[in-house]
Amino acid sequence: MRQTVKKREGVVVSARMNKTVVVQVERLVKHRLYGKRLKQRKRYMAHDERAECREGDRVLIIESRPLSRNKRWRVSRVLLRAAG
Repeated sequence: MRQTVKKREGVVVSARMNKTVVVQVERLVKHRLYGKRLKQRKRYMAHDERAECREGDRVLIIESRPLSRNKRWRVSRVLLRAAG
């Protein structure tokens, strides 16, 4: 039986490496005691085979096999292009 693939949506914060982008994913979590909603950010290194992503693009990344020491995600598609 196949597991469901993990997906994350985030913004490209760095596209300077060859076939690799850094995607920052934000999520809201509720504080355990006070109940206030807090913004948590995490950065993922993702494989961009065609090098089509630019900084500021909103992308969908999916989990994959380990591609290097830090890369375990691939860019699935670009959802929204950065202005300019």
